Amino acid sequence: MKYTFEGLSSQQAESQRKIYGSNEISAQKKEGFFDKLITNFKDPIIIILCIALLILVVLSFFGVTEWYEAMAIGVAVLLATLVSTYSEFKNESSFQKLQEEASRITCNVFRNGHLVRLPIGEMVVSDIVLLQLGDKVPADGIIIHGEVKVNQASLTGESESVTKKVMNGDSQVKHQKVEETTEDHKLYRGSVIEDGEAICKVEAVGDNTLYGKLAKELSESDDRLSPLQVKLKGLARLISKFGYIAGSLVFVTFLFNKIVLQHSFDAVLINNYFQQWDLVIQDFLNAAILSIIIVVAAVPEGLPMMIAIVLSLNMRKLLREKVLVRKLLGIETAGSLNILFTDKTGTITKGVFEPHIFISGGGGVYNRYADIPSALREVLCFAIVENTSSIISSTGNVEGGNQSGRALLAFIDKEDLVKKSQSKVKLLHSVLFNSARKFSAARVGGEIPLNSNSLDQVTLINGAPEILLENCTHYLGAEGNSSPLNYEELSSLLEDLSRKGIRLIAIAMSDQNIPEDDSLPEKCTLIGIIGIRDEIRAESKISIEKAQDSGVQIVMLTGDRKGTAVAIASEAGLLNGDKGHILTSEDLQNFSDEELKLILPKIHVVARALPTDKSRLVRIAKSLGLVVGMTGDGVNDSSALKQSDVGFAMGSGSEVSKEASDIVILDDNFSSLSNAIRYGRTIFKSIRKFIIFQLTVNLSAVSIVFLGPFFGIEFPLTIIQLLWINIIMDTLAAIAFGGEPALERFMKEPPIKRDAHILTRDMVSSIITGAVFISAFSLFFLTSDYFKGIFTRNGVYNETVFLTAFFNLFVFFITLNSFNARTERFNLFENISQNKNFIRVISLILGMQVLFTYIGGNVLRATALTMHEWLVIIGCALLIIPIDLTRKLVKRWADKIYQI
Repeated sequence: MKYTFEGLSSQQAESQRKIYGSNEISAQKKEGFFDKLITNFKDPIIIILCIALLILVVLSFFGVTEWYEAMAIGVAVLLATLVSTYSEFKNESSFQKLQEEASRITCNVFRNGHLVRLPIGEMVVSDIVLLQLGDKVPADGIIIHGEVKVNQASLTGESESVTKKVMNGDSQVKHQKVEETTEDHKLYRGSVIEDGEAICKVEAVGDNTLYGKLAKELSESDDRLSPLQVKLKGLARLISKFGYIAGSLVFVTFLFNKIVLQHSFDAVLINNYFQQWDLVIQDFLNAAILSIIIVVAAVPEGLPMMIAIVLSLNMRKLLREKVLVRKLLGIETAGSLNILFTDKTGTITKGVFEPHIFISGGGGVYNRYADIPSALREVLCFAIVENTSSIISSTGNVEGGNQSGRALLAFIDKEDLVKKSQSKVKLLHSVLFNSARKFSAARVGGEIPLNSNSLDQVTLINGAPEILLENCTHYLGAEGNSSPLNYEELSSLLEDLSRKGIRLIAIAMSDQNIPEDDSLPEKCTLIGIIGIRDEIRAESKISIEKAQDSGVQIVMLTGDRKGTAVAIASEAGLLNGDKGHILTSEDLQNFSDEELKLILPKIHVVARALPTDKSRLVRIAKSLGLVVGMTGDGVNDSSALKQSDVGFAMGSGSEVSKEASDIVILDDNFSSLSNAIRYGRTIFKSIRKFIIFQLTVNLSAVSIVFLGPFFGIEFPLTIIQLLWINIIMDTLAAIAFGGEPALERFMKEPPIKRDAHILTRDMVSSIITGAVFISAFSLFFLTSDYFKGIFTRNGVYNETVFLTAFFNLFVFFITLNSFNARTERFNLFENISQNKNFIRVISLILGMQVLFTYIGGNVLRATALTMHEWLVIIGCALLIIPIDLTRKLVKRWADKIYQI
């Protein structure tokens, strides 16, 4: 394709930007920090605490309570809300920013006489833009060359494509409402090129485009919850109900104990009690405070926000692995994949096509372009140069186009390439290649280098040999003469090359016009066949083996012929000695859905695959209850990407395929696909570790606060202490567990089932064991004369010192239990150096806890402890480690017995 557009100069582009503005769309208003803070203050627990705060403020004026209690609770509530809001806002903002940067769209623009790729935001009015199959229109403009079919669904809601072409000379521009998109010579931002190629001159940018004017209505924000978020919300809701019930019961039982039990059911004593209004108010207040403490301790409000924190912490790691997460659902589900349908080109292979051989229609084999007879070589060069979507510069550099087209051009000597690119040939009509038609064609006129002088127009075609050869009756000989084609002799040679992994592209011509339906002319002459090779990526075989070991069935879908597909699949390790079922698109069409369901587990390769085959395979796999992944890079792949459970788009693919996907593989590499699966499993495991930690804290705190009054201790933990513990078990724990490393051994485990419960039996045993031990030991500690005898001052029992010791004991218990929660193995320090956030957070918690002990005073009900007292606390807290190790040992023995 030869274009002579100069485009704007850099200075002109800057001048246009100053006059008409940039092509950036004004950002939609998102929930800011203060909006999120206000939302968090609407949380039922915070509202309850604020009511309690108000009551305490009122009572402090009457001297019933101390003023600092109200102030401390106010500060604690504000601090807890600020910390959680800041963490959530920061991580969400970081995730969105990284996502926007990594998924920034670029397009082909003529600037300073060259075709360059620029970010969509740098487009200006009067820019000349090249639009090809799969491109997203970057701004509103008019077509000045070419013809395209575009999908305007993002603007009109209509999925049917419409044709856009150069305005006829007698046509007049209509002045119409912005809602109308019917002008057939205008392109609108957000539309997608589904076929053809065009040059567009930009007329409107940014907020002045139709898309920009409708931006609010066209907002694509998705507020739906992913399945894991739903599960976590459901779990949090269930536990919250128990917390509210427990809080209500505590309120009733506390008052029953104060009013009835302590007065031995004596009506007179009870009546006297109610005469002491200050005592009644104090007891009612204590009951309310105790029930609030129960609710604060029980409700795991940090569960739903855990995903955002974990994913944002892993976002940079995923980007380093060349994986861009577009939707939360995608990375969650990636860990559950059972079957993955993957492209070959650029994913399993390098995606770099190198021409290896030329075969003439008469069976002649040429390894170099220069070896081809001159007459045949001239026609071959003409046929390739005039039927390509690539742009050839005056120096012979090739820009744009598809990989196969660039490989064909690479076969031609640069001198001939430059010479032919400057010939006076006019393009009359073109049909671009796509995976459905499997050929491209161009009708050209002008200086045609053929022996016959009777032709002033010719149709040039290249594509799959089995498609073209059916319509080829003759071939072009060494001297440029036409001879009858013997298809059978040529076919055996082509099959031999296919079995070596060589991809074949036939090149033909015809004096017939391209039919109106853009099909092949009926009579063609074969110019020759070029064999190109796309080498396997060095890491593909290892990555495929890892994915298969993890229980994921890999099915390679390729447009190549069967022999080439088998050769590549064998080299990549997909077949593993057992060829299973290697099918073609034609084979698939011969199977009913029920028959295909039976053989699907044995399918490894589908050759000559069509987009419709991909959608059908996804539908059938999902009907079997499998979690399905699909890779794609073209416009026609978008349907299958949307239908799959996880759609993986290739970074080099079309914008429409990226928008239809859940995850973008930025380097088109299968190893990155494998990494996405590994991170999906890691994130799920990290969330489960967090749940073990948090629910252990919840259950033990609730049990202690609930049972404490029955053992004579009304407030084992105060509201302010519980708020600090709440920060530990929500925000800080999420950060600590969110950075867990993505270990290779996770890929040796079976996929996580789609309907797997968030809580496993092992998790439940860990939670119950930890909570029961912490609760039981805490109650023993609180009622033991032995421990009371340790925490004394001047030989006398000191309640403040004792309760300070218990506060520290409880925090040390739950902090040390985090080591138990982060691994199911016996080595608690396994890979801990790979999660530096865990080390930092644990150090921060312990450091702050010691600091609070010395500066907390009456606010935190704390006082300084001696070294001996600290050693006793640490020694007791360390007991949680052997307790959980014993549980793990018992579980291992039980598992072995069960296997026997």
